[in-house]
Amino acid sequence: MTFRVCNVRALAGILYLIGAGAAAADTFPAPRVATHQVDWTGIDTDLARVRAAISAVLTETGAAHFSQVANSPLPVLLPFDTEALLRDKLAEGTKSAEHYLSGFRSTGFLLSGPSGYDVAFTFQPGATAGFADIRFVHPIVINLSGFSFVYDLPAPAGRVESVARDLASEFPGIRRQILESTLRYSFERHGVPYVVSVQCYDAAHTFRRLSCKNADRIAQRFLRALRLAGGTPADAPAPLPQPVARPQPVSSVFTYHPAGSLIPGTGMKGHNGKPDTTVYARMRFPLAAAPAYANSQSFMHWGDCDQTGRRPWPRTKDAAYRCRVNSKPLVFNEAAPENYSYPWRDNFCEHRHFFVGQCPGGLGHQGQDIRPATCKLRNDGADRCDAYLDDVVAVRDGMILREHWHEAFLLYVNTASERIRFRYMHMHPGQMNQSKLLSGRLVNEGEVIGKLGNFNRRENGTSYHLHFEAHVPTRDGWVRVNPYMTLVAAYEHLIKARGVEIMEPDNEPEASSGHQEATSSKADKPRKKSRKPAQKKKRR
Repeated sequence: MTFRVCNVRALAGILYLIGAGAAAADTFPAPRVATHQVDWTGIDTDLARVRAAISAVLTETGAAHFSQVANSPLPVLLPFDTEALLRDKLAEGTKSAEHYLSGFRSTGFLLSGPSGYDVAFTFQPGATAGFADIRFVHPIVINLSGFSFVYDLPAPAGRVESVARDLASEFPGIRRQILESTLRYSFERHGVPYVVSVQCYDAAHTFRRLSCKNADRIAQRFLRALRLAGGTPADAPAPLPQPVARPQPVSSVFTYHPAGSLIPGTGMKGHNGKPDTTVYARMRFPLAAAPAYANSQSFMHWGDCDQTGRRPWPRTKDAAYRCRVNSKPLVFNEAAPENYSYPWRDNFCEHRHFFVGQCPGGLGHQGQDIRPATCKLRNDGADRCDAYLDDVVAVRDGMILREHWHEAFLLYVNTASERIRFRYMHMHPGQMNQSKLLSGRLVNEGEVIGKLGNFNRRENGTSYHLHFEAHVPTRDGWVRVNPYMTLVAAYEHLIKARGVEIMEPDNEPEASSGHQEATSSKADKPRKKSRKPAQKKKRR
């Protein structure tokens, strides 16, 4: 139940007394999943011998992380020449780990756990016969995942699927598709769903943009190199995800708009957001301290309106303007009080030319933006916040996937009842390299892993905020979901009080400041004439 009100504090008091409405719900809904039963009977009887040989050789040759393959409750497939390894082992002539990886290189990332495994490799086309024509600025990352369960989501918008006839004989039922700027091959083996994926663009190849046509050549080589490399049958099936409980006290200040309720006019092509109330994980809030403010970076004060147009064009601090898509009054000052006030506002699926399968129409902002408690201006004439003053923390125990050239990273979580990964963006790459926030690093929930920033391809490339995403596995592989309510639940546990969900009144009330909260409760523009927008990194 939701309420239309003008006095937020009064609403909080009413709900506290009568125990009704959104704030009175004791739990948030858990996601729905579909489980898979492994067919171990069809697996090679020499699996134990293969697994032991791979673990021993890779440990001896400096790739000890591959010993995790034995921990997977699923059969582990890797691009590993097990026949050559066993042959060399008998001859006592084993070589380095890379020699057996069919031209692919380990990133140091392999996370195996109760719900399956994830692994990442890189491929350098110029160093491999038959691929020298693929000129690319960095080694290309290939991801492989095996899932014991997948999340049951609505069919994604914008998916481009084709028949993979050239692989059908080796992988019966294999599916090839492009979704969220990623080429994906999905198949089942031994009753288990696997997905191989490579990020790409369904457009012409450039030095910095891998075309999906060239990604397909690399993915096919990877698929044909896959061999059974490990796995151990689990004693019991993994439990299903559970609802997340809410604190009993009700906050007097923390309020939030419903999931999917964007700032009016800021959706893509007339759509609103994604009204997904699911809480996908029990997690720690990603900023170290409260208060924090989830809201739009593009359509709030100082925002660029995501190239939908501003009128008039602001050029000086505190100059008044608005975005052409609505009548909301704005000022050219990133420190404007409304930017650092409740209520929160969902901006997943907000106007962006990025592919997002769970957004109406298939395009939109890929995550949720979060501001810290305050904005420190360098001087009286400044209109921008100083960066790198607030701590960012790991939301769960997990493993990092990030190559040193990336300005974003993924945190993978693999537990008995949750399989999820989180994407953080706008921290400084140099700082992340110095702190060794790189592929294979294990982090603990609540651990400080960096500073909030404004990096987006360059220093000061965006506003001062954290861009935060949540991805879950489906039959189509990892896809983005709305993280908004997952963040609401995490924030409630941080401040130890429930927020109050409100509906926008006919006349927008003055936003309430929440600076006392901490003490009171100790992303591409489409090319012209193109049916498939190609993504560019823009301010998120």
